[in-house]
Amino acid sequence: MRKWLQRLDMNMVRVIMTLAWPTMLEQLMQTAVQYIDTAMVGSLGTQATAAVGATTTVGWLIGGTVSALGVGFLSFIAQACGAKDRAAASRAAAQAVIAAAASGVLFTAVTLGLSGLVPVWMQVEESIRPLASRYFFILYLPMLPRAATIIFGTILRAAGDTKTPMKVGVWVNVINVVLNFLMIYPTRPMTFFGLTFTMPGAGWGVVGAAIASAIAVTVGGIYITVVLWRHPLVSPRGQRFRPDWQILRPTLRVAIPNMFQRFGTSLGYVAFAAMINALGEVATAAHTIANTVESAFYIPGYGMQTAAATLAGNAYGANDRNRMESLARMFIPIEIGLMILSGGLLYAFAPMLMGLFSTEEAVIGLGTTVLRMVAVSEPFYGFSIIVEGMMQGVGRTRQPFVFNIIGMWLVRIVGTFVCTAVLGMGLVSAWACMIAHNLLLFVLFLRCYVRGSWNPLREQRS
Repeated sequence: MRKWLQRLDMNMVRVIMTLAWPTMLEQLMQTAVQYIDTAMVGSLGTQATAAVGATTTVGWLIGGTVSALGVGFLSFIAQACGAKDRAAASRAAAQAVIAAAASGVLFTAVTLGLSGLVPVWMQVEESIRPLASRYFFILYLPMLPRAATIIFGTILRAAGDTKTPMKVGVWVNVINVVLNFLMIYPTRPMTFFGLTFTMPGAGWGVVGAAIASAIAVTVGGIYITVVLWRHPLVSPRGQRFRPDWQILRPTLRVAIPNMFQRFGTSLGYVAFAAMINALGEVATAAHTIANTVESAFYIPGYGMQTAAATLAGNAYGANDRNRMESLARMFIPIEIGLMILSGGLLYAFAPMLMGLFSTEEAVIGLGTTVLRMVAVSEPFYGFSIIVEGMMQGVGRTRQPFVFNIIGMWLVRIVGTFVCTAVLGMGLVSAWACMIAHNLLLFVLFLRCYVRGSWNPLREQRS
């Protein structure tokens, strides 16, 4: 540790943190709103929580597929910025606009058309299915602005601008919270600092939560589109909005493996959640709340991953092998340290955090157990996140695709099926399979890092 501290390049650390902290804050805000949403809906009862949580993993499937397109553009634009080729970066931004429009229209048709079937596929209890279907339909009605938010935010981060997506995220979350208060609950008296007043409300419950989120996402999509158009480095203004295969070919070579990875892993999450939903309301509610709680503790990891992908792409574009290697030496210890800290906090405060979202002892106890289990594996997962992020930045997405598909389907899904459907075990066994999946990823990415296959400039070592 002392030798590592002596070699630490404080200028590079400042660059890393400058890129990482806005993404961390953006994700923190998103998670805070998710906490508030879950707590608000949770106050309506276990059925409401289950109705909202039952289709969450399908949302990950959709968002993950769109995000994969963003990864392709991230790699191209980060490398173009590293090579100081502003024209190529701007042309790529125009192609990203086409990708956002196409994916937004496609997934609008898919989500709306399948909204009635998704709760059935997710094995949601029949009494909850109509409500879960309405929630899903409304939530993904604004799929076009949702796609714009995902892809355009990735473009801005690739250009080194992580503050703008953070600001967009903050405004989206503020709007969502305010509208939640007005739409979920009926008109009721409230007391604030000793002052009693009447708070107006629509009283729409779960449907109100979906409407609030849909409006907030729409505002965010419009906002980030305007910002992209005015951006000095990657504005698509003046570009031709027709397919440019000089940009799309290398972009899709990166995006397609990542898209299959995200689609395959997200489909695995759907299968995983469906098996858990079949365990009953208590297991579903505990799983939903524990997922929400756990997501906050991955914020340092994914914030650093964004910085790793951008800086690795810049170094590759500049053909700077020394910077590439020094980035890895700094990112990995910082990331592992952050994840040890977050894992320790998750372990210590798991009961309290579960208690924020549910008053049922069975749900709190079960959720606490699985959260403390996963807290131990966080540092190992953090290593995988960083190596994968650097590989995304340099355009190497095939190996992460293979690693994640193997881990998801051969370990998590098969293991969960055997434990729950064959052996009759419960939620704890399913989360044990999830942890085994994370540990396998650590082993595979460690092997990749040690062998140097993550770094395309390794052959140029002197």
